[in-house]
Amino acid sequence: MRLLLQRVKEASVKVDGEIIGQIGHGLLVFVGVSDTDDKQIADKMIDKMTKLRIFDDEQGKTNLSAADVNGEFLIISQFTLYADCRKGNRPSFISAGKPEMANELYEYVISEVAKKGFKTEHGSFGADMKVSLLNDGPFTVILDSEEIVKK
Repeated sequence: MRLLLQRVKEASVKVDGEIIGQIGHGLLVFVGVSDTDDKQIADKMIDKMTKLRIFDDEQGKTNLSAADVNGEFLIISQFTLYADCRKGNRPSFISAGKPEMANELYEYVISEVAKKGFKTEHGSFGADMKVSLLNDGPFTVILDSEEIVKK
């Protein structure tokens, strides 16, 4: 599983011209799922993401987690996080999870983040989405389960 986190002042997602998810201060999270991912991996990634200290404290140091700042989450499915660009000029997505399984894990991530008490908004799996954000920093971090979760 790969998570691309962007610290934002605000973010929203539209489908067919209508806003379906919108947050204020928090994290815009793009979720990529591979065929080898499961709920145990997702749980470890969710734990890492929600506890990651990437928000500023009173001294301007990145020392606070989303929980510490009442951060909100906008979670978007993003299979292209598994793009393999090593050969040729057209990315291969063979490592991305099959849609049914990937959607199940994507929905699981959304529900588990919400269960932790965070305001949680989301996109629509497989839809053509338009994502808008005001990046705070800018501050962008990539979490990869191959590095976070020792298999």
